[in-house]
Amino acid sequence: MNKVLLFGRLGRDPEIRVTADNIKVCHINLATTERFKDKNGEWQEGTEWHRVVAFGRTAENCEQYLSKGREILVEGRLRTREWEDQTGGKRWTTEVVASNITFASKGTHAEDGRNGGRNGRTDDHLDEEIPF
Repeated sequence: MNKVLLFGRLGRDPEIRVTADNIKVCHINLATTERFKDKNGEWQEGTEWHRVVAFGRTAENCEQYLSKGREILVEGRLRTREWEDQTGGKRWTTEVVASNITFASKGTHAEDGRNGGRNGRTDDHLDEEIPF
């Protein structure tokens, strides 16, 4: 079984692209933070960054409602892709292909000075899951 469940915060606004078949693709950088005690008993925090990709209607909703700092819950599967870089070397990346994204916060962005998602909306109606 290939299943991923991540809860975290967007590190930047979603990046949107459109395929040759006119399908939207959204790339998200998601930070997850873990608290743990080190060998001296001191609390530490560790942050992991995850690449998340969404397609179609899910990508459209991400473009419309998500922005830097927003907390989300992502359900999906892992996928590793390989490609050739400009010098001819092989490169790999592992990303989460999202099947469902749930908004976990109302979109108050103290980090970047905005309130509510885009264009100053408060997004109060996003308390519940939006079907993607």
